[in-house]
Amino acid sequence: MNFEMTEEHIAVRDAARDFAQNVLKPGVIERDNTQTFPTEYIKQLGELGFMGMMVDPKYGGSGMDTISYVLAMEEISKVDASTSVCMSVNNSLVCWGLETFGTEEQKQKYLVPLAKGEKIGAFCLSEPEAGSDATSQRTTAIDMGDHYLLNGTKNWITNGGTASTYLVIAQTDTDKGHKGINALIVERDMEGFIVGAKEDKLGIRGSDTHTLMFQDVKVPKENRIGEDGFGFKFAMKTLSGGRIGIASQALGIASGAYELALAYSKERKAFGKEISKHQAIAFKLADMATQIEAARLLCLKSAWLKDNKMNYDQASSMAKLYASEVAMKQTVEAVQIHGGYGFVKEYHVERLMRDAKITQIYEGTSEVQKIVISRNLLRD
Repeated sequence: MNFEMTEEHIAVRDAARDFAQNVLKPGVIERDNTQTFPTEYIKQLGELGFMGMMVDPKYGGSGMDTISYVLAMEEISKVDASTSVCMSVNNSLVCWGLETFGTEEQKQKYLVPLAKGEKIGAFCLSEPEAGSDATSQRTTAIDMGDHYLLNGTKNWITNGGTASTYLVIAQTDTDKGHKGINALIVERDMEGFIVGAKEDKLGIRGSDTHTLMFQDVKVPKENRIGEDGFGFKFAMKTLSGGRIGIASQALGIASGAYELALAYSKERKAFGKEISKHQAIAFKLADMATQIEAARLLCLKSAWLKDNKMNYDQASSMAKLYASEVAMKQTVEAVQIHGGYGFVKEYHVERLMRDAKITQIYEGTSEVQKIVISRNLLRD
């Protein structure tokens, strides 16, 4: 692996950093307070090419590599994780899934507007009882000949209330177990599709998280992704790439908190000198920087493996597991370094601490990542 960034990588990073610091940051506290979805900023991200970063330009994307995506996700997440999770889902789960496994007709109809940022996508796997366990789907898609009849409930769906295109994982044949699961493209205006109330969350409060209900929704057969029974493999392959996005989000939250803590430690004085000159704080900063750099390398390694068409399942799970733990730990440290100021919204770090927690939960909890990693380690 070459550790030197290309000119393109630097340009992408700088563009994302400029957008985050100058466009997103001024209103981020208010959006968190009011739980306001960043509609206008998502549109601007689309115009910048950040909503379909890895999609081929012939389908409206930017044609960038996964490393560029990691760099952009980190910079956006340093400031506004609510915006970056929308960007992550659209890129890693929806666009990638459609481009990799969709038909040409599906790509032209759904992928192009998603990659351009003209529309937003959602990935619908989690359920009230099954969580992210794709093998225990209660949502059913009964084969009716020329269409599927979709019934069930999905919860914790990011972009749930603002998306126009939904990739829904559902069980068609229970006797076949995971081989009887399908992935369907559902449109927002299909009859019987109901969007529930927005969740009132601890963190990423600006993101749009809803429960979705399907009541006899007729989904045309041409909206199935892949062959009959491909849904489980589709979900697993898509989630593996999605973990790179969430790991990068966690990395950004951690590095954003560190940068704020570092700057504050150079300004705040105690006992006659800046607190950064006290060994207790200096050592905290050293530990924070080291762990964040380790998380960054894990994220970049998994992206490099993906770009080089190598197996990245274990690497992405390691990146997600470690980066999310680093995000939680370092945001707590950032609040501690700020002292009482860290407990008020004006200084941003309390919001980053709240945002960090979800990175340990979605795309599979830490325990789920350890299952993936250990299975890879123990495979004959």
